[in-house]
Amino acid sequence: MTTFVLVPGAGGQAWYWHRVVPELERRGHDAVAVELPSGDEAAGLAAYADAVVTAAGDRSPLVVVAQSMGGLTAPLVCGRLPVELLVLVNAMIPLPGETGGDWWTVTGQRDARKAYWQREGIAGDPDDDLVMYFHDVPADVTAVAISQELAQSGRPFEEPWPLAAWPDVPTRVLAARDDRVFPAEFQRRVAEKRLGLVPDEIPGGHLVALSRPVELADRLEDYLRAR
Repeated sequence: MTTFVLVPGAGGQAWYWHRVVPELERRGHDAVAVELPSGDEAAGLAAYADAVVTAAGDRSPLVVVAQSMGGLTAPLVCGRLPVELLVLVNAMIPLPGETGGDWWTVTGQRDARKAYWQREGIAGDPDDDLVMYFHDVPADVTAVAISQELAQSGRPFEEPWPLAAWPDVPTRVLAARDDRVFPAEFQRRVAEKRLGLVPDEIPGGHLVALSRPVELADRLEDYLRAR
């Protein structure tokens, strides 16, 4: 049985995957949602990778799925676990030696986001999480999400990404068409330039595991079958 190891983005909550886990299990797979030490000011990328390794345990084979900031962590475990496939979902794709903090400027994320909002006529304050992140998430799920206290230390963004190269593991990039944080066109440009990969697309916004769990689980299973 294949195990999907699900790595969250900023805030590090395993809860982020709570709608996807049962969908994968219903399809006959094992699924492990990882809780990252995002509130620990002393925890850097190595500690985040340790959390993924601990959560995976001795399960095998593995498909590691990374959301957003999870793209900094997921590749780090590929040399430590029996990973057969790495899937990046609306994820950061770092370069060797690049910090997560520098990534935003180097990739041109801000300008890409502003251009997308203007082109699509998106109104509202980009600092409003309801506008930026939860615009397509069901109201009841959004209510639970915003009621939780999230903490994200800055240390993982301050450390140079430690790998000398992207791991030699089959990788797929999945972009949500309505992502207001990392627009699909922006993700396509970054993935093609940094990995030589053309992203696939799925309906939904940045938090696609909360807004489109069925479609996301379907796509993950498709990747597993195509492997």
